[in-house]
Amino acid sequence: MKFERISVIVLDSVGIGALPDAPAFGDEGSYTLGHICEQVPNMKLPNLAALGLGNIAPLATIAGTEKPQAWYGKMAEVSVGKDTMTGHWEMMGLKVEVPFQVYPNGFPAELIGKFEAMTGRKVIGNKPSSGTEILDEYGEEQLRTGAWIVYTSADSVFQIAAHEGVIPLDELYRACEIARELTLNDPYVVGRIIARPYIGDPGAFKRTPNRHDYALDPFGETVLDHLKNEGYDVISVGKISDIFTGQGINESYPTKSNLDGIETTIKLLKRSFKGMLFTNLVDFDSLYGHRRDPKGYAACLEEFDQYVPELMQQTGDKDLLIITADHGNDPTWSGTDHTREYVPILIYNPVLANDTASIGIRNTFADLAATIADNFRVTKPNIGESFLELLKVNQ
Repeated sequence: MKFERISVIVLDSVGIGALPDAPAFGDEGSYTLGHICEQVPNMKLPNLAALGLGNIAPLATIAGTEKPQAWYGKMAEVSVGKDTMTGHWEMMGLKVEVPFQVYPNGFPAELIGKFEAMTGRKVIGNKPSSGTEILDEYGEEQLRTGAWIVYTSADSVFQIAAHEGVIPLDELYRACEIARELTLNDPYVVGRIIARPYIGDPGAFKRTPNRHDYALDPFGETVLDHLKNEGYDVISVGKISDIFTGQGINESYPTKSNLDGIETTIKLLKRSFKGMLFTNLVDFDSLYGHRRDPKGYAACLEEFDQYVPELMQQTGDKDLLIITADHGNDPTWSGTDHTREYVPILIYNPVLANDTASIGIRNTFADLAATIADNFRVTKPNIGESFLELLKVNQ
């Protein structure tokens, strides 16, 4: 085994340029990081730049460096999707070949009828929308009627918004469990059910951190399962456990925000363990990408950048710190959907030999799974090639 601990931090939606097949997804020309740099030229990411972020692809205000502190590269997605679940599953070794079902015209009347009957509340909305727009449109009606606000997006999601002052969280979560039961199999398969609680008054509604995801089970074993089966620690932070429905995970730490996730990750890195720590930081995507807010997105990136030195400090000589993403969500793009992009990958170890710092363009996110499996000598995924041998350290 080359490294005793591998920490993977997913900056949810931080893409780094359109994939060659982006036109098939309506995303030709999308570039999450690049367009944020153009829109917010005063954004400062000195620590990510020092790791080599500017070496991966052209970024207007983030220069490359001659001696990056990390190995760097970018990864392409081969699965047929651009959603969170597809990206994370591929990252851990599963290729999604049949896209999750989407509902561009809302959910069928039969499905909604069953949901209403089983939950005892009517449904309003039932259409694709952003989280903020749906609350502006239907929040006041929910306050008055107590109905569920149900909506979807270009992803395979059944989202249920409920004002915490009208519908208790326990009831919202139970409704999500009912929706999950109704959409596990044909003809209404949905990738994720998402609880979207909120508070506030008309004109000032605000989503709370009490979101909860109910995903489909992975259709096969991932590198997380193989690590756990071989006795390694597999620790998740944020919504990772939801994405994998707890499969292959020993410990789970849900979080309320990016900052909570960063602080939890640092705390866990101060602890002794042998295996993998897997963190998702969702605010980039949920608060700024979908809401098409480049300035907010930039500020969120700057917040993360401030903690990079501490994450590096907690990464020992026998550890790897890996920073990557799961898809794009260009805040300058049309609509409110994810964008089909490469994702950056930065790999830090304090004693790396950086004479060959680039790991190039990886053909699949699953190269990460293959590398993790190679390092810990567990069963390798069916797709992906390990880049472990490129990660040379000074002895």
